[in-house]
Amino acid sequence: MEKSIKALIVDDERYSRDELKHLLSVFPSIQIVGEADSGESAVLQAIQHGPDVVFLDVEMPKMNGLEAAKSLLELKKRPLIVFATAYPQFAAEAFRYEAIDYILKPYDEEQLEQTVSRIERQLIPEPKTDVPKPPGKLAVENEGEIRYIDPNDILYIYREEKVSKITTKTGEFEIKTPLKDLENRLVSYPFFRIHKSYIVNLDYVTRLIPWFNGAYQLEIEGTTEKLSVSRNYAKPLRRKLEL
Repeated sequence: MEKSIKALIVDDERYSRDELKHLLSVFPSIQIVGEADSGESAVLQAIQHGPDVVFLDVEMPKMNGLEAAKSLLELKKRPLIVFATAYPQFAAEAFRYEAIDYILKPYDEEQLEQTVSRIERQLIPEPKTDVPKPPGKLAVENEGEIRYIDPNDILYIYREEKVSKITTKTGEFEIKTPLKDLENRLVSYPFFRIHKSYIVNLDYVTRLIPWFNGAYQLEIEGTTEKLSVSRNYAKPLRRKLEL
């Protein structure tokens, strides 16, 4: 795999930077573009190099890692944050800064591999495959009658108790099929999960509105209802929607 993820390592201890740089060198996707020994230097190097991910120590003099993370998230190009520290007690606070992971020194190679995999899933798009759309329609049975729904007419689908509810341009229909199964059936169409209980047709998305704590609300063409986008799905959703 060609190196495609630019990483910045921030730690006030030279040995720790060298160790992490060595451990990351085995991953073909990771390209180390800079090192910094302080929070202030981290912000300056992030502006200069535009890293995709920053491995950030917490305990540093003057501007600590949490303060640096806050500044990094205010940049035009916001990098992913991985806190890399010897102090487990900062973990809860660290995730308030949208950290993708929190790894402890001394570094565990297996855990670091999991972290890199998580970064790759966020930053490296899956190869596009031209999957032809099947000619079939979604069958919804109601009181002995079967209604056939064109997937292109579906605005969104959500799960409520033990029923999946399909919202279309013309009305709402119920089906007992689990949401995950419906998602698999519709894989050839532009549907995307925005919440554990919702999948939406991206062709009908009109607006994404910041809400709170990294979450969003989504406006869908043909309905006045605003759908909640979970924080974990917000960034992948934007990558799907935007050119």
